[in-house]
Amino acid sequence: MPTLYHAPQSRSTSMLVLIEEMGIAEHIDVIDVSVARQDGSGGPDPRNPHPEGKVPYLTDGEDHVRERGAIVAYLTDRFPEAGLGRPVGHPQRGAFLSWLFYYQGVMEPVLVLDWAKIDHPALHATFRDLDAVFARLAHALDSQPYLLGEDYSAVDLLLSSPFQWIPNAMPEQPTLRAWIRRCADRPALKAVMARKREALPV
Repeated sequence: MPTLYHAPQSRSTSMLVLIEEMGIAEHIDVIDVSVARQDGSGGPDPRNPHPEGKVPYLTDGEDHVRERGAIVAYLTDRFPEAGLGRPVGHPQRGAFLSWLFYYQGVMEPVLVLDWAKIDHPALHATFRDLDAVFARLAHALDSQPYLLGEDYSAVDLLLSSPFQWIPNAMPEQPTLRAWIRRCADRPALKAVMARKREALPV
């Protein structure tokens, strides 16, 4: 059985939402681990096999997957009947993979650099800037409700995820705000967030 190593209050929560969206919770073992936090709390967990002690991390027998975009591709390929991915041979396979890699290789670095107030022409040339990222998303959503068209997919889950956890990063464009709200309205996200609240100490 595939095993997801997850740390509460971390980026890996989006993978819990993916599992909920896909309806595959009974097929995935989830193990909560600790990780080093930016505030100095936490630390490496010996139960976590990730080579850098990070999350999310997925193991499946002898195979292993790190980075959220790769985990999204792996799980949606492994469980194609869930309909959240675009399998090999699908006419949108290339677009699906492109958005996953765009998130990992462009969007997340740009968001982190903007949050850290780090600016340099080389970074703009390599990764673009936040305005360019938002413009790219807005262009894709200008005439359709989701990034791949009429239907919600795992790329919407991944690319909208930063704004679910960090509302201050939300762009001003009405098109993007409407898309983020549609993604936030999904029952799977609400269910995962409700379980998180229930798990908090009273």
